[in-house]
Amino acid sequence: MISRRQPSLRIVSLQSGSNGNCIYVETQSTRLLFDAGISGLRAKERLAEHGIDITSVHGLFISHDHWDHAGNMGIFNRKFGLPVWVTETTYQAARQKKAIGSIEQLHHFVSGETIRFGDVTIETLRTPHDATDGVVFIIDNGSVRLGVMTDLGHVFPDLREAVRSLDAVLLESNYDPETLKHCGYTEETKARIRGKGGHISNLEAARLIESAKSRLQWACLGHISQESNHPQLALETHESVLEGSLPLHIAPRYGASEMLML
Repeated sequence: MISRRQPSLRIVSLQSGSNGNCIYVETQSTRLLFDAGISGLRAKERLAEHGIDITSVHGLFISHDHWDHAGNMGIFNRKFGLPVWVTETTYQAARQKKAIGSIEQLHHFVSGETIRFGDVTIETLRTPHDATDGVVFIIDNGSVRLGVMTDLGHVFPDLREAVRSLDAVLLESNYDPETLKHCGYTEETKARIRGKGGHISNLEAARLIESAKSRLQWACLGHISQESNHPQLALETHESVLEGSLPLHIAPRYGASEMLML
């Protein structure tokens, strides 16, 4: 009989895109959410689709202050009792943009810090995205390393190094340059997206994954723009670069993904 290793990490994207972001990550004894840019009801329902009770989640980590990532952190705390981890700078910036309300269990970390939580370490890496104090996360349970990496600004050296250390990644593949050029965004918005503080394109994301494909088991493409991209276009770009060298998945804009495992 062939012995199969039980997955030691599971991930579900509950939603990914400029209309809201929330990612669930589970290890053998720890359940976490990353970002709270969707309503509490949607998060609860989409977790329930996978048989997960949101009140069993142990903590919520916030990547940056933009509404589509931070807007409902207070609701997640008050409604479901989730403790919140966020940099103080991000927390204060988010409060100025939206009435977050009270948070009883509020914990601050410093961007670049590594946090021990249950059976995992959570490495934070500061990004050049045009947020106040944005970070991406690497979740390490001692067996595998997962990156949750969107809103990157541009591909910077520390990001390349971090991706090469991963076993799997949820990575933004935000826009297609030609589609962006002809979409309905203002010229100012277009310049922001492709600028140093915006997002990375399908080709940039594909090349980043290609540089780490010897270790990566799979990649999930997220934060795909509705106006300047399309999931199929993103997949085609990645497949042209990666040539079938690893499985690719999509983090949907309007619903939960499948359960991905490591």
